[in-house]
Amino acid sequence: MRFSTYALLAVIGTANAFVANNNNGSGNGIAVYSNAGVSFLPKHHQQQQRRRNDAATLFMAADPIKVTMPALSSTMKEGKIVSWLKTEGEEVSAGEAIMVVESDKADMDVEAFEDGFLAKILTGEGESAPVGDVVALIASEESEIAEVAASGGDAVEVVSADAAPAAAEAPAAGFSVPVNEIFMPALSSTMTEGKIVSWLKSEGDAVSSGEAIMVVESDKADMDVEAFDDGYIAKIYTQEGETADVGALVAVVVENEEDIAAVQAGPAAAPSAPAATTAPAASAAPDCEFSLIDMPALSSTMKEGKIVSWLKSEGDAVSSGEAIMVVESDKADMDVEAFEDGYLAAIITEEGESSDVGKPVALIAAEEGDIPALKAYAASLAGGGAAVAAAPAAAAPAPKAAAAPKAATPAKTLNTGGRIVASPMAKKKAEALGVDLSTITGSGPNGRITGADVDAAAKSGGAAPKKATEPAKPKYIPAPGVIAATPTARALAKKAKIDLSSIEGTGEFGRVTADDVLIATGEKKAPKKARTTVSGEPAVELRNDMEPFSAMQRGVSKNMEATLSVPIFRVSRTIVTDKFDSLYQSVKPKGVTVSALLAKAVALAAEKHPVMNSNYDPSGGIKWNADINIAMAVAINGGLITPVLKNANERNILELGEDWKELVGKAKTNSLTPDEFQTGTFTISNLGMFGVSQFDAILPPGQGSILAIGGTTPVVVPDKSAVLGLKTQKQMTVTLTCDHRNIYGADAALFLKTLADIMENKVESLLL
Repeated sequence: MRFSTYALLAVIGTANAFVANNNNGSGNGIAVYSNAGVSFLPKHHQQQQRRRNDAATLFMAADPIKVTMPALSSTMKEGKIVSWLKTEGEEVSAGEAIMVVESDKADMDVEAFEDGFLAKILTGEGESAPVGDVVALIASEESEIAEVAASGGDAVEVVSADAAPAAAEAPAAGFSVPVNEIFMPALSSTMTEGKIVSWLKSEGDAVSSGEAIMVVESDKADMDVEAFDDGYIAKIYTQEGETADVGALVAVVVENEEDIAAVQAGPAAAPSAPAATTAPAASAAPDCEFSLIDMPALSSTMKEGKIVSWLKSEGDAVSSGEAIMVVESDKADMDVEAFEDGYLAAIITEEGESSDVGKPVALIAAEEGDIPALKAYAASLAGGGAAVAAAPAAAAPAPKAAAAPKAATPAKTLNTGGRIVASPMAKKKAEALGVDLSTITGSGPNGRITGADVDAAAKSGGAAPKKATEPAKPKYIPAPGVIAATPTARALAKKAKIDLSSIEGTGEFGRVTADDVLIATGEKKAPKKARTTVSGEPAVELRNDMEPFSAMQRGVSKNMEATLSVPIFRVSRTIVTDKFDSLYQSVKPKGVTVSALLAKAVALAAEKHPVMNSNYDPSGGIKWNADINIAMAVAINGGLITPVLKNANERNILELGEDWKELVGKAKTNSLTPDEFQTGTFTISNLGMFGVSQFDAILPPGQGSILAIGGTTPVVVPDKSAVLGLKTQKQMTVTLTCDHRNIYGADAALFLKTLADIMENKVESLLL
C-alpha cells in the first residue's frame, strides 16, 4: 500500500479533518477522517501523523509560527535533531540558531525565521523527521505560550459523521494514478522561497533516483536538485524563471510512462455529497488547435481583475507579445499581451466585467476557420458549466481547462511556409539568438518547437542572421475623435485638468500613459537623453530606480543584520611580508594562491590559540570547534559568498591550492553545496588586491573571529646594516574583529603576534 506524505498533509491541514486512533484492536494504524472520507494509515506513519496533527490543531488557537525540518542538502530526505539550542518558553530572535540538525552531509545549525517564543517542541533530541515536517512551534507573544503548549495534540476538530468512506489507496493530490510530488526544497537554513533557474528534464522525460532534474536559485547559490524516485516527469507547475515558496508543489513524477496523459489531463475531483442542483455540463472542446487567455495575476495580492477594454475585437489577428486587453487589478491598470499567434476567436469576459485570477477570459484560434466552433465552445464556458469553473476544487493546483488535443502527427522536418507552432519561450530565444524557427524540427506535442529545440539549433550552428525587414504588426487605431490613453492616464489628466490631446503618448500604439501625464504635470521627470563625452564615447547613465535584492543579496543582508547586537572589538597589527611574498613567488607556478597561503598561516596560528576558533553559544558558554575550517570571502556578481577550506591546519599547501581553485570556480558558477560555504569556523576577508590599505570586517553569524587583510605597501625603515642606514620592506595591516563574549583583547593580541611570527620568520612551516 502506497501513501503520499504530502497528500496526508493536505488532508490534515484542512479545516474539516481530524485524526483518531484506530479502535479495531489490531493496533496497526490510525484513521484519517475528513469530508472526503476515511483513510487508514499504517503504523509507521503514526508518529509523523500525530506530529502534524499537533501542529494543525494549534493553528486553530494562537496561530503559531511553524519550524519545519529543512533540506540541508539536495539529497536529504529526513533529518535528526542532534540538540535543541533553545528550550520551551525561551525567547528566540530571527536569525538565531535554535537547533542542530544532522543531515546526510553534516551537522548544521538551523536558524529561526521570526521573533517569538519557543512554545512547543514536537520532535525531541535524537528523533528524526522527514524534510518539511513541523518539528516545533513558535508563539508570537509570550502570553500565547501556555495556550499553544496546552493544546498541543489534545484538541481535534470534529467533522460531520456522515462523510462517505474513501478508497484506502487513493493516489496523491487527487490524481487517478499514483504520483510522486516534487516540492521546492529548502537548500539552506534561511531559505524561504526558491527560483527555478532551469529544468534539466522536460515533461515526458525519464528520471532516475539521484539524477539532477532542476536548478534552483536559493538565497545562497544556484544548486542542482535531484529526484528521489525513478519515473517520468508528467507535469511541471513552476516554470523556468518563476519563484515558489519552500514546500510548494513544482512538478509531478509518475512511475509508468502511460500514466503521463492521466496527470496532464488534471487531477480527479474529490468525492463529495450529492449537490442539490447539478451545474450544466460544458460542451466538448472542439477538435482544433486553440489556446486559453486566462486572467493574469498582475500583483502578489490580486485575486480578481476587471477588463477595462479589449484592444482587439473577435476575429482580429493577434501576434505573440502584442497587447490585447487592459486589465484593472488592485494595484494599477496594465496591458496584457498574447502569448501565441492566431486569431481572437471569442471573448468570454466583456469590457467592464470581472473574473477571478486564472479563469479564462478569451480564446485564441490557431486558424481563422476555427473561429465559429470556438465561439460556440466559449458560450458554454461563459455559462458556468465548464470544467475550468467547476465548483469542487481539486487538492492539487487546478490546471487550466484543457482543449482536447489533436492526434499526434509526425513533426515536419522543415517548415514549408505555413504557421510555425512554437512556445513563447522558444520565440524569445529564437529572436535573441538569431535562429530561424522555420528550420527547426519541434520536439513538443504536435511538433511544437520548445526552448530546448532552439538552444540545440543554436549550438549546432543553426543560428541565422535576422531578416533585414520584418512585417509590421497590426496597429491599434482608435475610433475617430477618441484619444488613445490608459484608464489611469485619463483619470490623472482629468484631475490635473489637462487636455489629453496635448500630450504625446509613449505607450504601445502611441497610447498616453500615466507617466506621460505625470511628466506633463511636472510630478515626474522626463527621461534623460543619452549624453556623450568629449571623446565621443557614450556616457555612463546613472540609474534612478529601486532594484529588488536577489536571493543571495537578501541572504547576505540578513546575515549582516544578525550580528549587529553582538559586542565586538577590533585589534590591528602591521606584518612584514618580504619572506611571505618570496615564498608565494616560489609556489605560484604550482598553482598555489595568496589566499591558500593566508588560510594556512591563519589556521596554524589558530591551532596555537584555540579560543580564536571558538564561538559563543546562546545557551551561555563557549562552543569549541575541533576542526579549523577557514572561510574566505569571495565577491561574485550580485553578492558575496564564503567558500571553506576545511582542516586547513592539517593539509599541505598544494592540496589547499587545488581545493581553493575548485571552490572559487564553483562560487562563480553558483554551484557550491551548503557544506562548502556554511561550515567555516574562522573567516578571512582580503581586499588587498584592490589597493585597500586597511579596513574593518563585519563578524559573520555563528563565528567568533574574522580577519580583514589590507594590501602590501613598501615602507622605508631604519637599518643599521644598510649603507645609508635605511632599507625598504613590504608591510601590510591586518585587523581582527572578535566576539567579546568568548574572546578577550589579550587573546586577539597573542593570536596576531603568532600570525606575524609565522609570516615573518617561519614561512617554511606553511609548506608542511
